[in-house]
Amino acid sequence: MADPHPQPTEPSAHWEQVYQTRASTEVSWFRPHLETSLAFIEAAAPQPGARILDVGGGASTLVDDLLARGRRHLTVLDLSAAALQTARDRLGAAAASVNWLHADARDTGIKAQSIDVWHDRAVFHFLTEAADRRAYVHEVSRVLKRGGHLVIATFAPDGPQQCSGLPVVRYDADALAAVFGDGFQLAAQAADAHTTPGGNVQSFVYARFKRRG
Repeated sequence: MADPHPQPTEPSAHWEQVYQTRASTEVSWFRPHLETSLAFIEAAAPQPGARILDVGGGASTLVDDLLARGRRHLTVLDLSAAALQTARDRLGAAAASVNWLHADARDTGIKAQSIDVWHDRAVFHFLTEAADRRAYVHEVSRVLKRGGHLVIATFAPDGPQQCSGLPVVRYDADALAAVFGDGFQLAAQAADAHTTPGGNVQSFVYARFKRRG
């Protein structure tokens, strides 16, 4: 049987270097507001008490916008401590209301069936090895409540083949559904054209899955 928690194939040192040497507003994935993510999260869990996990959230502004919308049960997880610190510094006193987790999405350490919404924009597509993808799916299934929602965004089939110097796997919604399997029901999908700080347009696909009870 495959180990559900393999050792990371890409060390966190890569992401630490990225966030220690570049401003968070200069990285290609920066966006002032993640409008599509916010819309998908609101559709998944309109109730204000929902527990939301932002995987790979790092220095993203999603947490700022969720706090502004009255969300209070927020966890931001990232491999890079520097990225998390950037977000903490930006939020100031408001950062104390967020749970900051320096961890790997494949082995979060989060309590089983404790999360209502698992959000991931641009983490999963870096998992190019099948064992890493299996570990990720295992962790989503473990952490997400039955009836909870997975909101995931990856590069689309016509998106980039690399990001931050690393290879990626591109998906459409059906391909994502195949990876996550029968335990997840595809509830919504959308195309998203992201313009990088450098002016390049990158094609993403968003998908929302409901975990079957």
